[in-house]
Amino acid sequence: MSDNLVIHGNVEAGFGPVADAFRKNFTDSGEIGAALAIYQGDRSLVDVWAGIRDRAGRLPWERDTLVPVFSSTKGMAAFVVAAAVSEGLLDYDAPVVQYWPEFGAHGKDRVTVRQLIDHQAGLSGIDTPLRLDDLADLDALGEVLAAQKPAWKPGARQGYHAITLGLYEGELVRRVDPQRRSLGTIFAEDFAAPLGLDFFIGLPAEQSMDRIATLNATRGFDIARHERDLPLRIGVELFLQRGLAHQALTNPRVGRPERATRRKFLRVEMPGSNGVGTPRSLAKVYGAAAANTGALPIKPALIERLGSAEFSDDVPADDLILHTRSRYHLGFRKSSPAFSFGSPGDRAYGTTGLGGSFGFADPETGIGFGYAMNRLGLAILDDARCRRLRRALMRSL
Repeated sequence: MSDNLVIHGNVEAGFGPVADAFRKNFTDSGEIGAALAIYQGDRSLVDVWAGIRDRAGRLPWERDTLVPVFSSTKGMAAFVVAAAVSEGLLDYDAPVVQYWPEFGAHGKDRVTVRQLIDHQAGLSGIDTPLRLDDLADLDALGEVLAAQKPAWKPGARQGYHAITLGLYEGELVRRVDPQRRSLGTIFAEDFAAPLGLDFFIGLPAEQSMDRIATLNATRGFDIARHERDLPLRIGVELFLQRGLAHQALTNPRVGRPERATRRKFLRVEMPGSNGVGTPRSLAKVYGAAAANTGALPIKPALIERLGSAEFSDDVPADDLILHTRSRYHLGFRKSSPAFSFGSPGDRAYGTTGLGGSFGFADPETGIGFGYAMNRLGLAILDDARCRRLRRALMRSL
């Protein structure tokens, strides 16, 4: 990438080092196209974008370019669940069967909402083969999800529900919503519209595909040049086509990640893995949560609870799917010694996405952070490009 790269957007005084780190991702770390937004409450501190958005290298990344963010979608879904809890429609500590009786099959009758959304239910994979078209029939999908047998004793261990988490959350909120709305519809009407977000869980037909950045896999020599944290154990399971990670990542069959910029993939609702939008939208939501501005349809006390630094020691931190130590809290990934982000004190929370995207809230500073790109990195959690941006942010603060 040329040293003459133009960084577009705005940076508040004092946050120049963040823009410098953003530029360095292009010059030193193989960035192709990307955007970064940082809010403090409802105030924009950094809003920048640069590079190209297509494989041919002809189309510039623009202010309104959308990009698939994979599991960074999980944070938006967790806010929808929190809104249902705030309204009294759900209780984190209630059994799921209280709202979804059929869910109790195969000994799942004691699984709580909290265990389900914190990756402890043993439902990281689905035995019934599913394709993208199957996900559009929510009633039939709900039957498949309810009938799934846990892969481990619920509540005893944790393992990342990479794709299934959003499907279970979607069915759960649909059952308690007074209008029986889907999770994507709730997000569109109760979050995106009031906050002016450019983010979709289930891309509407009227949205042009021309706005969406195409994705690029990191292969060959670029792996050695730009990647340091390779998911070798997951790679082995995928190669051997067995193990919990293989089951979690290959069903439903959605195709290779770099092919995510397809309407067929983006039009269905997978609230844990196929959101598409701008990093600015992620930062706006997390900024509102971090500063507890009242802009979200969630009561202030519950927003405070999301940022709690309390962790339960009842479940080992070793993740059976990701083969790393993880901390989850009410549907979010929490900052922890194994993966630290935000201010010291472990109050920050958010979700990372395949390839390197990340959105998080830092209650200590009121900061909301959103970053996404179209070169898909290989790190499990802490992509080097995003880490550089976070460190520059903390130095600036």
